[in-house]
Amino acid sequence: MKCTFCKKEIEPGTGKMYVTKDGKRSMYCTSKCEKNHLKLGRKPYKTKWVKSD
Repeated sequence: MKCTFCKKEIEPGTGKMYVTKDGKRSMYCTSKCEKNHLKLGRKPYKTKWVKSD
């Protein structure tokens, strides 16, 4: 599974899953990715530390 924000591969048994009311599922490798995406509302392509594919 890959992180929703930074697209890094997440090892089994690690990471965090966030499910919204409408059933959309998001996986995050670290709390840094989770906070940047959910709390701060940042876009991955505008964040310097996220590698683009």
